Amino acid sequence: MKIETKEISLPIFDEKEVRLFIKRIDKVHPFVSGNKWFKLKYNLLEAKKQGHNTLLTFGGAYSNHIAATAFAAQDKGFKSIGIIRGEEHLPLNPTLHFAIENGMKLHYVSRSYYKDKASADFLVKLKVKFGDFYLIPEGGTNQLAIQGATEILDTNDTQDYICCAVGTGGTIAGIVNASNDKQTVIGFPAIKGFEQLEKDVDNWTNTANYKFINDYVGNGYAKINMDLVAFINEFNVLHSIPLDAIYTGKMMMGILDLIAKDYFPKGSSILAIQTGGLQGNKGVSERLGINLPL
Repeated sequence: MKIETKEISLPIFDEKEVRLFIKRIDKVHPFVSGNKWFKLKYNLLEAKKQGHNTLLTFGGAYSNHIAATAFAAQDKGFKSIGIIRGEEHLPLNPTLHFAIENGMKLHYVSRSYYKDKASADFLVKLKVKFGDFYLIPEGGTNQLAIQGATEILDTNDTQDYICCAVGTGGTIAGIVNASNDKQTVIGFPAIKGFEQLEKDVDNWTNTANYKFINDYVGNGYAKINMDLVAFINEFNVLHSIPLDAIYTGKMMMGILDLIAKDYFPKGSSILAIQTGGLQGNKGVSERLGINLPL
């Protein structure tokens, strides 16, 4: 693994007397990037233990989880099936093209039908259609994924605050469970409305030293404006750290804004987790006619 932690410097950090570190778990693997590597680790072991040869999972058209699962499945000798939210659009975007290149069979379902993906009836129909498979939920989040996410932190991560972007909640749950009682974990949701997400994370964690800050989701999931694009590109130029437009870019904008607003007490140290997701930048750039770091 090539994980590294880097302290970054800006004049405002000296002014506010805080320190900011970024943990680059996006570097853990070139294709099974960031938190996906940790969330899939024990699921792949369990699938093999149970004797399955096919993985089935869910995601949207630009899903980091779909791309990572496709590569990991092929690399470990599994077949893979991706249940994709929405209709097929040709030519395929880079995420879905990558999934197919790595052997994943794609099956598209309507957005309304996709909402029932966790129901027993939905899963029975998938079993009828595809036969036996090992099920990995949307975003990869289940108890085994949370177990893997506890390994994101190590004994060197002693900062006062730990920040991460939040999708389905498995990553932050693992981080919370691995944190100590002197640390505060802050989640930056990528989706508007986080009441259910908060309930899920409450059920998955064994401590209450975390909070969500929902002020930086912008117009909603995968909604991107040019201010965000400019911020991501400037951040990459200044610090040589790429961010993605759906998760970590918004998180980092939020962290810097909170620092400017004196949210963190003087003397605080902050660890931001770069959870990956950079594969999505290519598709977003093509769709919107912009340039994001890869």
